[in-house]
Amino acid sequence: MSTVQPEAKLFHCTQSETLAKKISKSFGIDLGKIITSTYSDGEFQPSFEESIRGTRIFIIGSTNPSSKNLMEMLLMIDAAKRASARHITAVIPYFGWARQDRKDKPRVPIAAKMIAKILESAGATRIITMDLHADQIQGFFEIPVDHLYASTIFLPHLKNLQLENLTIASPDMGGSKRAYAYAKALHSDVVICYKQRAKANVISHMELIGNVEGKNVVLVDDMVDTAGTLTKAADLMIKRGALTVRAICTHAILSGKAYENIEKSKLKELIVTDSIPIINSNSKIKVLSCADLFADVMKRVHNNTSISSKFIM
Repeated sequence: MSTVQPEAKLFHCTQSETLAKKISKSFGIDLGKIITSTYSDGEFQPSFEESIRGTRIFIIGSTNPSSKNLMEMLLMIDAAKRASARHITAVIPYFGWARQDRKDKPRVPIAAKMIAKILESAGATRIITMDLHADQIQGFFEIPVDHLYASTIFLPHLKNLQLENLTIASPDMGGSKRAYAYAKALHSDVVICYKQRAKANVISHMELIGNVEGKNVVLVDDMVDTAGTLTKAADLMIKRGALTVRAICTHAILSGKAYENIEKSKLKELIVTDSIPIINSNSKIKVLSCADLFADVMKRVHNNTSISSKFIM
């Protein structure tokens, strides 16, 4: 007895509209119709304006703060569940609140775990995301999680730069695994920065483990927030004799004085994806789109074909 393949439909959360349009173009279908009504006090209500009964729907939206972005994703998932969608895949290019993945001091939440459970309770049947802050966040879910690596976007770009005396660097100890993976793919050396924080987003001390003299250095990280770590690391490496310092960061949060910090720093270039919309233009920031990567994986998920090649760092 043959089974009928459900129809695929794509929808987007408000802040990810630009990326969603690129994904839909690459996927080959138009975005679905959805409207959002807003009350005077700020409460809002998304509404699917077409039938989604029996379909496989993909809801595209990053969940970086403000919390409205996460709330919109949850409301859309709940609406889809109540409209009898067969499969509900939350496509979350940037999984927000992921830095709270453990108790690093007493009496604090594990927000990443909590949000995973909320997404499941809302009705998501699958998650597609990219470069989680910590790989183990996948284990917080009881539904399938497709964790993609932006290295499939960044590595070809780095190879095209044809940098001599290339050295990959991690801006902190936690990113050393990622740095080693890039170094292995590019056949380069690795250096590590050791940092101590006075508090969140404030670095009290940084040291460099390794030699960068005469090297073209590429810093690798999963996100750039205030850019304090990256710019401090770049300045330190130039001081230690590096020829140039670039940085590749998957998620460009760029809050606070990030743009100012980047402009004033010794960074030659910051390469990011469009998982989060870039608010301000900057001569040092280059954006590579992740739309084709997500569209390809979404097609493979819909057609029940392998996506293992997208998991290779």
